[in-house]
Amino acid sequence: MAFSLGQKYLYVMSKRQVWRVPVETCEQYTSCRECLSSGDPHCGWCVLHNMCSRRDKCERASELHRFAASIEQCVRAVVQPSSISVSEHSIPLSLLVSEVPDLSVGVTCVIGNLTEVEGKVLGNQIVCVSPAAKDVPALPVDQDWYEVELQLKSRETGKTFVSTEFRFYNCSAHQLCLSCVNSAFPCHWCKYRNLCTHDPTTCSFQEGRVNVSEDCPQLVPTEEILIPFGEVKPITLKARNLPQPQSGQRGYECVLNIQGVVHRVPALRFNSSSVQCQNNSYLYDGMDINNLPVEFAVVWNGNFIIDNPEGIKVHLYKCAAQRESCGQCLKADQKFECGWCRGEGRCTLHQHCNSPQNQWLDWSSENVKCANPRITEITTVSGPPEGGTWVTIHGINLGLDFSEIVNNVQVAEVECAPLEEEYIIAEQIVCEMGPAESGIQSGPVQLCIGECKQEFMATSTQQYTFVSPSVHQLKPSRGPESGGTMLTITGHNLAAGSRVSVLLGNQTCEFYGRSMNEIICVSAPSTLGLGTVRVLVSVDRAHLESNLFYEYIDDPKVQRIEPEWSIASGHTPLMVTGTNLDVIQEPRIRVKYNGKESVNVCKIVNSTTLTCLAPSLTSDYRPGLDSVERPDEFGFVFNNVQTLLIFNNTKFLYYPNPTFELLSSTGVLDQKPGAPIILKGKNLCPPASGGAKLNYTVLIGETPCAVTVSETQLLCEPPNLTGQHKVMVHVGGIVFSPGSVSVMSDSLLTLPAIVSIAAGGSLLLVIIIIVLIAYKRKSQENDLTLKRLQMQMDNLESRVALECKEAFAELQTDINELTSDLDRSGIPFLDYRTYAMRVLFPGIEDHPVLRELEVQGNGQQSVEKALKLFAQLLNNKVFLLTFIRTLELQRSFSMRDRGNVASLIMTALQGRLEYATDVLKQLLSDLIEKNLENKNHPKLLLRRTESVAEKMLTNWFAFLLHRFLKECAGEPLFMLYCAIKQQMEKGPIDAITGEARYSLSEDKLIRQQIEYKTLILNCVNPDNENSPEIPVKVLNCDTITQVKEKILDAVYKNVPYSQRPRAVDMDLEWRQGRIARVVLQDEDITTKIEGDWKRLNTLMHYQVSDRSLVALVPKQTSSYNIPASASISRTSISRYDSTFRYTGSPDSLRSRAPMITPDLESGVKVWHLVKNHDHGDQKEGDRGSKMVSEIYLTRLLATKGTLQKFVDDLFETLFSTVHRGSALPLAIKYMFDFLDEQADKHTIHDTDVRHTWKSNCLPLRFWVNVIKNPQFVFDIHKGSITDACLSVVAQTFMDSCSTSEHRLGKDSPSNKLLYAKDIPSYKNWVERYYADIAKLPAISDQDMNAYLAEQSRMHAVEFNMLSALNEIYSYVSKYSEEIVEALEQDEQACRQRLAYKVEQLIAAMTLES
Repeated sequence: MAFSLGQKYLYVMSKRQVWRVPVETCEQYTSCRECLSSGDPHCGWCVLHNMCSRRDKCERASELHRFAASIEQCVRAVVQPSSISVSEHSIPLSLLVSEVPDLSVGVTCVIGNLTEVEGKVLGNQIVCVSPAAKDVPALPVDQDWYEVELQLKSRETGKTFVSTEFRFYNCSAHQLCLSCVNSAFPCHWCKYRNLCTHDPTTCSFQEGRVNVSEDCPQLVPTEEILIPFGEVKPITLKARNLPQPQSGQRGYECVLNIQGVVHRVPALRFNSSSVQCQNNSYLYDGMDINNLPVEFAVVWNGNFIIDNPEGIKVHLYKCAAQRESCGQCLKADQKFECGWCRGEGRCTLHQHCNSPQNQWLDWSSENVKCANPRITEITTVSGPPEGGTWVTIHGINLGLDFSEIVNNVQVAEVECAPLEEEYIIAEQIVCEMGPAESGIQSGPVQLCIGECKQEFMATSTQQYTFVSPSVHQLKPSRGPESGGTMLTITGHNLAAGSRVSVLLGNQTCEFYGRSMNEIICVSAPSTLGLGTVRVLVSVDRAHLESNLFYEYIDDPKVQRIEPEWSIASGHTPLMVTGTNLDVIQEPRIRVKYNGKESVNVCKIVNSTTLTCLAPSLTSDYRPGLDSVERPDEFGFVFNNVQTLLIFNNTKFLYYPNPTFELLSSTGVLDQKPGAPIILKGKNLCPPASGGAKLNYTVLIGETPCAVTVSETQLLCEPPNLTGQHKVMVHVGGIVFSPGSVSVMSDSLLTLPAIVSIAAGGSLLLVIIIIVLIAYKRKSQENDLTLKRLQMQMDNLESRVALECKEAFAELQTDINELTSDLDRSGIPFLDYRTYAMRVLFPGIEDHPVLRELEVQGNGQQSVEKALKLFAQLLNNKVFLLTFIRTLELQRSFSMRDRGNVASLIMTALQGRLEYATDVLKQLLSDLIEKNLENKNHPKLLLRRTESVAEKMLTNWFAFLLHRFLKECAGEPLFMLYCAIKQQMEKGPIDAITGEARYSLSEDKLIRQQIEYKTLILNCVNPDNENSPEIPVKVLNCDTITQVKEKILDAVYKNVPYSQRPRAVDMDLEWRQGRIARVVLQDEDITTKIEGDWKRLNTLMHYQVSDRSLVALVPKQTSSYNIPASASISRTSISRYDSTFRYTGSPDSLRSRAPMITPDLESGVKVWHLVKNHDHGDQKEGDRGSKMVSEIYLTRLLATKGTLQKFVDDLFETLFSTVHRGSALPLAIKYMFDFLDEQADKHTIHDTDVRHTWKSNCLPLRFWVNVIKNPQFVFDIHKGSITDACLSVVAQTFMDSCSTSEHRLGKDSPSNKLLYAKDIPSYKNWVERYYADIAKLPAISDQDMNAYLAEQSRMHAVEFNMLSALNEIYSYVSKYSEEIVEALEQDEQACRQRLAYKVEQLIAAMTLES
């Protein structure tokens, strides 16, 4: 990172890009407090502009209080009053403000969205007026206040500089005195008018004004109010401050709401502190409620409610409700005064029992006891004879006190001790069994209440049985150390008794459940570490004998999750590997995101593997959210293993859910039988590494279809169906229906048509029979020939269908594969000098301008002095223009000489680009005039390099667009090159002819069906043999040199091509085992030779298998390295020489032109995948392939579709005036404006001509050269197939810049047809590009010269000036007479004596030579 000169920006660099970011982003803070508490030292609060900014961006920041640098300096405001009643209007509001700047310009008060008025400024006090009546807000009935924001807005800036909260309140919203006087606002209660008001003067009487809660009329709590059902009773209430009704006002009433029915009862006010509801009886429905609390209120004058702050209620009750027995009746609370009427057998009040006195039973009676106890149920009916079992007895009249049942309970003749804490009066007894004597097996429960008389005794109908529990087996027998394992212990009579205890060693196994034959418990964490412990089982007091053991083992561990991604809806398959995974019961996988947890299930495969379904990110995840999310927590629920609840060793990601468009706007898509269904959508292939795929299931009705997926569409090959069927897509946790398809029947023929066809068919059948009879007379040889031809045609038809189907599938799937596999960590740009040399002097690596000038003998200083004089001449515009014009007039001055002189001049003037630009403009102006004088078509201008000016223009752009190439255009060009190279190498490439399965060029397309298979070779890392091997994708049909090149690409993918080893300098070793190493070569003694054809060796020839281990080693003198002891199959490995027999190096096989040359020693011709198409000894099958070779042209379309994105990206970058925020290069705008000036000067208004001049000037002169030759810009190797594809792209680029219409026909070249649909769009881009440039502001000569001077300064020392001058001088020497003569005829040259100076130069140089 680095600061800019003014330290306002920070430059941040990554491997691919440099960003310029401001050192502050103050504008993100929206309030003074937020701004000044952020801790950003660059930020402060610009008060009157109400924004967070740097001090230098705040207007008049130096004035007092206009710029706040600390929180204490934030403007504050306090308003008085802080609230007003909604019935008060136009009230002055005083705002006291602090830390405020000069407000003499004026202030506006904004009160919410109600009103906006001018504020009156009085020093640090501002007076605003509250809204008028029409502007005051209407408050809801149940709301007593409404808050608005009171803002002060500066009239100087129109911005709010301070705000505070302000409230309107409404007292009349309060209906009760207490809520009124306890309100947060100044409200008063008028008790005689029963209303709440802000203005106490509105109350009728002075004594009726209430300001505090103690003065409010209100009920006071007394003892509980109990009213028996149906009894006539008054209700007396205590109160405070009860008002005396005035004349015309009604008296008091009690209002009771009983089960939804309102009862109004007259009431009598005794005084201000007492009121009584008159005698009345109250009823309610149902025998299931014995105590009904009833809400009631005391009101006067109809609806004036007396406050009931304690919520006093009236309790209505029925004695008989839910009290059907004596015990339940006497168990009731004594406050109800209920008793048992024995004669009538019911619970009632004493006055309602009509039986004699001794038949009434209540707590006031002596020796109260309920007779006739009855046992209804025993819930524990078996237990061990050792005792300790808790037996629960339910019944009626089971005593009114615990003392009545102590020592009075027997179960199966065994004493059972009642437990006081479990006893429920009259209803339940729980007793603990004592030990049973041997011989007793079962018996009933017997008990007495108090005394064992007949009327106080009870016996159960159920029997209690003594059983002996036993255990036999434990499952599982092992579990994790952290516990949480659910154990199942099987045996007999395990449901007996009341309590079960299981111990694992000294740890309790937490009881979960049991049945007659099993006990289930959950293991606790081990306190003794790993190992085996004894399992001890107890049922009550019985300790069961067992031989069971449980083993604590290491907790399960997770090592890896594959893949480390899912989609938001989850339910994609995951493979989890680790250790001890088979001991987990119900393993689950969990994620937590935004505070919500989601869990999904896993399935155990074995001890090291689980298969899981990914949890959904959240249950309410929004479809179409296009961001990649990382969960807050990710982990596993494995029994009680806490360490894996959050698993940190993963970078698990959630990609957006796939989304699909509807099949049609109507929801029904009409299809022909067999036609593929294409579902369009987004996010269909997650952008995860490794070519991630989702498993899609598409159902047409109930039938699945074969699916092919790309990034934006899903191709479904439907089953053979007719009619309308619903389409359903299943992926992950998503089920979606994009609509239905309606498949039409093909039978569209009418009856007359069918009859006509039948008649024609019959006639044709007759003719065929006649022909067959004639053919029958032919010889047997002709019959055999016919059958053979028929078989060939059938084979060809099958191959055509298969190839077209493959090409279509590749077109749908390859785009995503190529985009995801393309991974480049850096762009190997050439340095400026190498780049310039490759553009200026293509093909010449070591040019003299790169070296110091060397003069033989002792004339070095003299020559340098003479060349410095020549430099002065060259910097004379009259001389330089005359020199160039003179050379161009000479017939012997060839096209190559013109280009060389133009490049040498630009090299020599690298340090003076302003001067070079001036000369170039003059030469171009002359060229335009000459073109028009000769009446050539204006569009031909700058079309070819026929002049020095045109080549100078190319070089000028090369110098000035280098930076643009590095910052903008280089990346898409490099990506296009990489994409072409990778796509070509996905299929076979013929090492001899340069033809490939994948190509954009018809000339370079293999037109045969080549069988091949992709292999992965594990290559030993040449830098460190102990590090992991590097996997390399190759084809089994690749030659050994091609394999070496692919390995070098993989191993040295981040290394520029010039710094890598060469394939010709390396040997490929195939390593088998520890000692067997074989060197593979393109030719050896095993090479197959058939006739005069010799085939290069491939991996298939050596039978190299997938995942074989190979290594690249420096070329050895010995051709093999196999120990004598190694036994290796002769079919796979042979001894051979390492000498290549063809003339070129192996590295040149990929780049040389298609040709078949005989071996110099034997005359044998070398071939790889295909032989020469014109060769006569091909088999008949091969000739058959040639007959329909055009079917393979579909591969051009597949390749074009795959590369389309990269071509579009490059063209869009080149035809755009905005490039990642940087401006258009000045050189382009400057030169285009110059051409427009020349057109205006010569009155050329034809827009096509102007368009063509610009296209010939920049795109066709510079960009086409760069596109065809990316090695001019990058340190790469360009093979012949890559070159052919780039040529097609370059031709498309040229067509896009042309204004002429391209009429296409069936005879048009394939590269024109390939991009025919795209070129109109590209042409629109070009037209928009030229129009946008024309709209940009013109560049002054001063600005352009400053820019050129900067470029000169940056690259002034790249080339040797004297060497360049020496090279140019060779042309002065060759054409000296013509140059001197031309200078003598020029008036300006004569005045400057230039001819004389040239003669002096020639004399000085001749003397030294």
